[in-house]
Amino acid sequence: MDDGADRALEVPPTGSPSESARAQLQAIAEVGADLERAGLDHWLFGGWAVDLWCGRVTRQHHDVDLAVLLADRPAVHGLLVACGWAHEPQAGEVVGTRYRRDGVLLELTFVIHDGERVLLPFEPEPAVWSERSFGSARRSLHGTSARVIALDVLLRDKNSPRDDPDDGEKDRSDLAALERATRQQ
Repeated sequence: MDDGADRALEVPPTGSPSESARAQLQAIAEVGADLERAGLDHWLFGGWAVDLWCGRVTRQHHDVDLAVLLADRPAVHGLLVACGWAHEPQAGEVVGTRYRRDGVLLELTFVIHDGERVLLPFEPEPAVWSERSFGSARRSLHGTSARVIALDVLLRDKNSPRDDPDDGEKDRSDLAALERATRQQ
């Protein structure tokens, strides 16, 4: 199965990341390494996944989005708390939760594997996020290596902008960045 790793976008990083971006990249590296050492599956998605696929920081980011298996929720929680992350649950959480450390917001989204499909654990019935696995692609940016969702899954997600005007604008910007990067390969 092709998870996008063979179609990695070869775009050299440009410029130095901001202080905020450096802190988020450090968090991506540290959390990813901690989860890997614990044998816990995870996938970076959202804006930072776009940046890793593009090979450059394309915009400022408010948070770091990470998908983890719902079955691993207790283990992930224990690991993050042990590493100094403060749990900041929000009222009405359904498929995810948040953690914060040193000014970095980490947003977790819980997923369920159903064969090749990836589901979001909504009640009373899960919703399909992807008809195929997120894969095992790794990308690097400014010295940070991370496991990211497959490029085709990310492109499909960004091709359907969210309804919120600000989030929709980020999705359109992310899609444009990915499309420019894929044309350059």
